[in-house]
Amino acid sequence: MTLETTFVPLTVEGLPALAAAKKADGWRFVQILAVNTEEGIDLIYSFMKGNLLENCEIKAVQKDAVVPSITDQFLEAFVFENETHDLFGVNVQGIAIDFGGNFYALAQKEPMTIISPEQKAAREKARKVAEAKAAKEKAAKAAAANAAYEAGHPTPKEPGEPIVPTGDDDAELKLAGADPEKVARARAAIAAKAKKAAEAEKDAALEEKLAGMDPEKAAKVRAAMEAKAAREAAAAQKEGE
Repeated sequence: MTLETTFVPLTVEGLPALAAAKKADGWRFVQILAVNTEEGIDLIYSFMKGNLLENCEIKAVQKDAVVPSITDQFLEAFVFENETHDLFGVNVQGIAIDFGGNFYALAQKEPMTIISPEQKAAREKARKVAEAKAAKEKAAKAAAANAAYEAGHPTPKEPGEPIVPTGDDDAELKLAGADPEKVARARAAIAAKAKKAAEAEKDAALEEKLAGMDPEKAAKVRAAMEAKAAREAAAAQKEGE
């Protein structure tokens, strides 16, 4: 007889009903597997009947979530529920045989949630890369929006010549026939905004690059950039005087 294994999604709210249904249908409880992930604790409840092993997955259980015990249906689950509580910090309520956090004699609370310095560094790197990517995409969208706006708002060729709207948006209607000096100021503001967006995109790209570098080397690069910016600011201030 060949063993068949399946994985099905499950929610915390649906756990009691699932356990009751499995019990009524003659399934055997096998185990609870807990896995520490970036999003929270994943819980996998395994049941077996005949040659079928069904794994029911609850994803990303948070610290403040209350997980109901299934010991009212499967008493043998108390071992796994106490273990899940002590090692992973999952708040399992209603365990028939509850050790109250003393199932294991632990030197460290919730030891299975501790990550190594390497894992922490990898997660921090991934977070910075994701933030840099998001900033880059945001800057690109802003630049594209500015370019589209400028393309739809032609500059008058002669003083006093009205701007011909290319659409029905309010901004175009407001600029149509506006004083050339005001139009020039508006365009200057748009250009400044586009420049700022371009600089933000450049900074995001640099940050993404730095996030992938050795932390010590990246720190040196940032220090050099800050020193350069300070020198340029001092020079600009001196010229202004």
